[in-house]
Parts: sequence; structure tokens; C-alpha cells
Amino acid sequence: MTVAIEMGHTSAGAPANLDLEELLATRLLVQGNSGSGKSHLLRRLLEQSAPWVQQTIVDPEGDFVSLGERYGHLVIDAEEHTERGLQAAGERARIHRVSTVLNLEGLDAENQMRRAAAFLGGLFEVARDHWYPMLVVVDEAQLFAPAVAGEVSDEARKLSLGAMTNLMCRGRKRGLAGIIATQRLAKLAKNVAAEASNFLMGRTFLDIDMARAADLLGMERRQAEAFRDLERGQFMALGPALSRRPLGLRIGPTDTSPRNGTPRLMPLPEAALEDARAIILAAPPPDAVRAPRRVASPDLLEQLMAAKSSPLEIRPEPAEPAPSAEDLAERRERMDRILRAILAEPDAGFRVIGVLYQEFVVRCRIEGLASVVPDLQEFRRMLTRARAGVGSDMAEDDAWRDVSVRASLLPEDMQGVFMMIARAAKEGWACPSDAAIARAYGSHSMRRARRLLTYIEEQGLIVCQLDGTGKRTVTLVELAWATAPGDPNAEEAEQGSLAL
Repeated sequence: MTVAIEMGHTSAGAPANLDLEELLATRLLVQGNSGSGKSHLLRRLLEQSAPWVQQTIVDPEGDFVSLGERYGHLVIDAEEHTERGLQAAGERARIHRVSTVLNLEGLDAENQMRRAAAFLGGLFEVARDHWYPMLVVVDEAQLFAPAVAGEVSDEARKLSLGAMTNLMCRGRKRGLAGIIATQRLAKLAKNVAAEASNFLMGRTFLDIDMARAADLLGMERRQAEAFRDLERGQFMALGPALSRRPLGLRIGPTDTSPRNGTPRLMPLPEAALEDARAIILAAPPPDAVRAPRRVASPDLLEQLMAAKSSPLEIRPEPAEPAPSAEDLAERRERMDRILRAILAEPDAGFRVIGVLYQEFVVRCRIEGLASVVPDLQEFRRMLTRARAGVGSDMAEDDAWRDVSVRASLLPEDMQGVFMMIARAAKEGWACPSDAAIARAYGSHSMRRARRLLTYIEEQGLIVCQLDGTGKRTVTLVELAWATAPGDPNAEEAEQGSLAL
């Protein structure tokens, strides 16, 4: 059965229908400058499809929370939950088929990216039995999949970009249909935008955005000027779920509205200048002593159940006995083995940490370790040790704890390189080559590897020396561990068993 969603009317006055089943298979990209009606289009699509398919909206401005009252979406205020809690909420929302709005309002850009990545990761990681069809709408997608690095940390950008890439590139087989909306195509990562097969292009004025929109719609460059003439709510449509040829359409009305409507002109209040001076320049109120805010991390399962029309019975799980020391050691060894297998893959050194963590979680579940999977922060520490070839047993060694303390003085992304060099020095192995150092850092650049060594040496942690044959030796300050001479230009494959 084909489900047609009426989005509005074409330029000729005919109904403009969107094939919902085709959309689930082919994804959608929406572009429009601020004020073009982009959010109105998303709202129309969500309202019309709400009876047919589960939905989730990543909402950076809180524009879509009004869907909760009319259509039963569970509104999740991301500010009140941890990343781990939001990941669990994403998993449970899919399992119990509850439509949600992830409200990111009130968070700064970096925390918006981290929490959105955690929630999207939860949607993505559920077991195959729960791969139900689902629309995943991401408003202002350029914030979560930026084309270039911005003011946020590289870690947050990689997490968010990895989650968005998973949604658009690998989500279809898991039932996730990505719908991304952006003000600027030029600011959106190309590998994310390229996965959409349906396009709705609204008013835009910059030449670079008009040119990209024209290319995506198969229009000639000279026709790109038409995007400047579109009115609010008018879009050019193309794609298997919309039209096989570029089609002009106007979006229809919606039943709900955003909390913040379009600003309206209104007369200024009448006030004497002296009265205004007294009000504006009055002494500021005394600073209030604010009690530290307790961040609630409630279990969202109860909220998810309450959002369903027929709540399920929740039975408390029986408490498990505390594992013995032997069991803990055996579990650590199994997780170390899983992580080594992941890092043994050819491209593992260059994949973002969010993608590696998702694969690690899936493999742990297959091994029956789902109940003891570490959180993302602990996984980062495990990954740092694993890239250095350090297992859990060595990490607990007293001498190695001194190395960990020294590594903590460096930025997080450099700690694995320092530990790899430290292990080579402790075992008396040859100094890692530039290729091995670059891979441990997640880069292909030999020059960057050399800069890393220089930086670590400037921090007073190591001393690098070259002998007459050009081979390099690295000595750890204070510990007096030194690597054997190694060729900096050697191929990584020649480093023996150093890495793993």
C-alpha cells in the first residue's frame, strides 16, 4: 500500500504528494535561508506522516516541542540528561516505537553536538529485531555535520559528524530515514548531503548555495538565479519520492506552530526620557548566590512508557550477584580481545571514535558482554591503551601508572602516541616510525607525526636523538626508558608486533 503525504500544491494548483514509503528508502535534503519556510515544511511533513510512521526530531532551537501536545511526541530536554542517558533513551525509543523530540535548546554548540551524537547513536545501535521504519529529522543540520572545523573541539565534531554520517550512509538498512534541513549547503558536509536522493530547495541568495542547489536538481547554472525569486513557503522539488523532474510547489498549512512566532512590528511604548533613564541605568541587583544545580539523570523508560497509549508492564530485573575477581579479569581480557580485533582492521586508525565505539558495543553484545559495556569516556581510555599495545594487565602495573600520569599532561588525542613510544621504550623495541606514529594519531601525514614528537619533547616528557645512520632513539625523561634505534622512514608493517 502506497502512503501519499500531501505537502501542499504545485505551481499549477495540483496536489503535491510525497511517497512516504519511497522517502523511507531514499532520504531527503531541505535547504532554505532563514525565513524561507524551511521549518514550516518540516512541520507539515511531520504532521502529515505522524499517523503512519515513528518519528524523532533533533531540534536545536526547541521549535518542534509543540508536536508533543497534539501528536503525542515525547519531548526530551537534553540539558537535563547525560550523554549516556540520552544514548539509552534513543535505544528505548526505537524498541518501544515512541516518537520523540530531542530539545537541545539552552545548550552551547559543543554540548548540542555531543548529546545529539549520543541520542542518534542509541537509535542506530539497537538490535536487528527493532529496526522498525523511522523518520529522523535533523533541523539546522550544518550544526551537526559541518563542512569545516569550527570553534568546537575536534572530538565533539568527530562524534557528531560520525553520527550524522551513520544516519545518512548506513541508516537505511536499519530502517532510519534521514531528513536533514540546512540554511547553507556550503556549510554542510558533502558526504552527508550526497546521500540524499530527494531535494526540496527554497529561497537562497548566495551564489555558491544557488550553484550547489542547481547542480543537485539537475538545473543549468544560468537557471540558479530562480532560487532568489522564490517566496516564503515555495520550494523546488526533485526525487523519487517527489517528482522525476524539478517541480515548483507551495507548502500547505500546519496544525501546530512554533513557540516563537515570526516577529511582528508594534509601536514603541510611550515613556519620558527621564523615566527611561531611571529604569535602564538603575543599579544592578545584587548577585544571587546560586546553589549548585543537580543534574537529573532519570531513567527515561518510564516516560517512554507513559507516552504510549497502552503502557507495557515493567518487571524489575532480579539483582545479579557481584562478579568475582576472576570473572572481572576474564571480562576485561575478552573486551581487550574485541578491541584488538577492531583495531586490526586496515582503516581502524582513521575512523572517528564514535564509529569505533558503536562497533565495539555491537561486538560486546554478540559476545554476551552487553551488561558490562563501558561508557564512551572509559572506551576512550581503553582505545588509547589499545593503540599503544597496552592491555588491562599492563595498565595496572605500578611502573606503567607513572606513564599514565605523564600522558595525562598531554591533550587526549596525543596520549596514545606517548603510550606507544613508552611501551616501545619499556620493552626495548625499536623507536616507532613516522608512519606508525601517524596511524596511532589517526592521520596519514608524516609531517604531523614529526610535529607531534617535537611537541611532546617540548613538554619535557621525552628526548629524541638521531644517530649517524639517521635512526631515531626516544628516551623517557625521569623513567630512563629508551627505545632501540629505529628508522623514522620505515614502513609501518616493519614495526613488528609493536602496535597490537
